[in-house]
Amino acid sequence: MFPILQLGPLAIQTPGLALLIGVWAGLALAEKEAARLKLNPDTIYNLALTGLVGGIIGARLAYAARYFGIYAADPLSLFSLNPATLAPTEGALIGLTAALVYGSRHKLPLRLTLDALTPALAVMGMAIAAAHLASGDAFGAPAHLPWGIYLWEDYRHPSQVYELMAAVIVLGMWWRTHRRLNPGIPFWSVAAASASTWVFLEAFRGDSLITVGGLRLAQLWGIALLGTSLAMIGVWNQKAAAPAAALENAQHD
Repeated sequence: MFPILQLGPLAIQTPGLALLIGVWAGLALAEKEAARLKLNPDTIYNLALTGLVGGIIGARLAYAARYFGIYAADPLSLFSLNPATLAPTEGALIGLTAALVYGSRHKLPLRLTLDALTPALAVMGMAIAAAHLASGDAFGAPAHLPWGIYLWEDYRHPSQVYELMAAVIVLGMWWRTHRRLNPGIPFWSVAAASASTWVFLEAFRGDSLITVGGLRLAQLWGIALLGTSLAMIGVWNQKAAAPAAALENAQHD
């Protein structure tokens, strides 16, 4: 759609630019939230950066392993800035592992750390949607609608626009609610909201991998994340309420 931004002799890949802006804005918000939660902003920044760098390197190496012959013939292509040549699932797992190791070594409190990182994750959802819009990836299913866009030789759902709108709503939800929720709940609330959008919006995608029963792979991941998030919200809210209930009972006694 808008894959290249031409500035004189300089050609900038707009999907990569969108992701870089998302990283910068997300880390800035994470630092501010860390300070509000009385965590060390530098430690949270380094935690996020460790997970991000580890995830990107892991995603590129996993993608290269999948297409080993191509990268063996041209090893320098490992350093390509093209975000399409990343394995997102493997990268997310490797990045999460790197962040967990860093957080464990620095003895960071789990719930507050997750809450500090939540705005960065929400902003990255917007950045990924903008990158999809710029590149034409994650395109929609054919649909002859007044708001359809012409892409890949057909009129389609503007699924990237749907994705961006949903990400903005998720960020807005976090912004309005995070200060009055128990520790850890803002993170799981954003995770649940994001998972819900995956389950719903995948129905409008034209490039999804279909699995058993007509469900798409991303929908299965979304259902799993939604169930986990709702369960964790219930458990952590219950644990947060237990000390208050015990104190109230002691006062009555």
